[in-house]
This record gives sequence, C-alpha cells and structure tokens, in this order.
Amino acid sequence: MSELINVDHQRVKTNGIWIHVAEQGTGPLVLLLHGFPETWYSWRHQISFLANNGYHVVAPDLRGYGDSDSPLNPDSYSVIHLVGDLIGLLDHFGEQQVFVVGHDWGAIAGWYLSLFRPDRVKALVNLSAPYFQRSRTSGVVDYFRELFGDGCYVYQFQEPGRAERAFARYDYLTVMKKFLLLTKTDYLVAPPEMEIIDYLETPSVLPKWITEEELQVYADKFQESGFTGPLNYYRAMNLNWELLAPWQGSKITVPTKFIIGDKDIGFESIGTREYVTGDVFKRFVPNLEVVIIDGHHFIQQEKAQEVSDEILSFLRKFTMD
Repeated sequence: MSELINVDHQRVKTNGIWIHVAEQGTGPLVLLLHGFPETWYSWRHQISFLANNGYHVVAPDLRGYGDSDSPLNPDSYSVIHLVGDLIGLLDHFGEQQVFVVGHDWGAIAGWYLSLFRPDRVKALVNLSAPYFQRSRTSGVVDYFRELFGDGCYVYQFQEPGRAERAFARYDYLTVMKKFLLLTKTDYLVAPPEMEIIDYLETPSVLPKWITEEELQVYADKFQESGFTGPLNYYRAMNLNWELLAPWQGSKITVPTKFIIGDKDIGFESIGTREYVTGDVFKRFVPNLEVVIIDGHHFIQQEKAQEVSDEILSFLRKFTMD
C-alpha cells in the first residue's frame, strides 16, 4: 500500500459520465485499463513502477466500476461507449497519442480503441484477452452457449439480476477471493443447475502475491458500487456483435505486445495457446509480439514485477529520450 501514497485521484467528465482516475508521474501518458471484477487498484504494482521510470500513469475505474458512474442500461456498456470514454480521457489530458495497457475487459477496450482510433495509440500492451475477429454468422453469447452450454459464465451473466442474486449469497470478500484467486485452467463452466459463483472455490490459504488487506480494498469498493455495472459488459456482448459489423475483417495495426499466463482460463483446453502463437492472431494484429509467462489470469498482480518489466521494455521502444 505504501507505494500508492502519492497517487492522485480525480473524477473526469467524459462521454456524458464521470470517470474516476488514479494518476501518478510525469512524462508520456500511459493508460492502464482494468478488467472484471477489478478497479484501478489492480494496477497498484505497475502505477508507481511506471511513474518512477518516467511516465504519466492514468488508471481509470472503467464505467460501472468503483468511483466511476454506472449507467443503468446494459446497452450503455458497448465497446463503442468504452472507447468513447477513453477518447474523452485523452482529450481531457490534452494527449494526442498515448500508450495503452489493458487486462481482460480492459484489454478488449484497448483492442477496440486501437481498431477505431489508431491515431490516438502509440503502442498497446494487452494482457490475458486476445483479439478475436468478429464472427460473420452468430453473436458471441450464442457461440459460447453452443460451445459450453448453459453453465458457461458468459451465458449465466446475461439475465439481469441472476448473477447479482447468486453473488449476494456470499460476502464481498469471499466473492473477490473466488474470482481473483482463481486457479482453474479449464473454461469457466458450472455443472448443471449450479451458479458459477457456487462452482468457484474459496481458497483457505492466500497465495503470496496478494494480502487479505488488498482483497478487502476490492471488497469494500464493490460493496459500495455493486456488480451490475461490471456484469453489464457481458450483457452488451451481443450488441457489440451487431455494432462491429462495419469493421468486419479490419486489422489492428498499432504496435502490440500481448502477454498471457500459461495457466490462464482455457489457455490449453480451448485452444488459446494455439491461437495466440499461430498465424490467425497475427493476421489481424500484424505488428504483434506474444509473451507467455508462468501464471494465471490476474497476471499483473500475480507476477507483478515480470509484467511490469515486460510493459516497460515495450514502451521504451517507442519513447523518445
């Protein structure tokens, strides 16, 4: 916690809503985009590291999370909205081009920011969530349901209120432990008649990379903000499919480093390893470097220094002295 003492906090009006950002350092701007179910705090190790190495680090709570506004309509969580929020942040800070680092849903936001507005992104470092070309034939949710059945977490998260009610059977700290300490390597599919939150285990012993106090920071924030905003990202997935039709076949040309843990969810079992090391990924992201490291899904926390070093080494290639 001590390295976060000098982090500044503010709320910025962008794209019609207020977005909370944590900020530290001076120099070229680096935008750090968190995933589900996290906040800006998931970058606590990288913020001071990058700031101390000469960067202006800005880590927002994405819409629906933490101290940012949480629109009620699930349709307000499309990738068009997310990218709009980020463009407004860049304009607020007066930056024409920035570095972007994303994890999970933050990586998805980073992919689409780079696809829609490559003029605003110097270089991209994305973690855990590869870029997938839009299917020509079916929406994402239908695809996941056909592949994994009704127990798939993406499908279970669709119905408004369903996951919220299931999560509410546990205290917030337990929910955080079930997700952030996840060690399952198969895709997240609950057995029949079981909710995904019930299927996830609660470790009795914490791993060395996170403390009870750090987990409590997340729990306290989600107790304030709830889970509906974060879950609405999943509820907008079919809408994303509809909206993304004009970009069918488009490539992401921004220089990109992609980092993933070899024990991430589905890395081996659903072909992620083959995809990220194969030709198809590079066809759609031609200026791509892939790094596979020893770790699980929340890799920037679990392997904080290794990920920080990988980020810095890539940014330095594009940073003028």
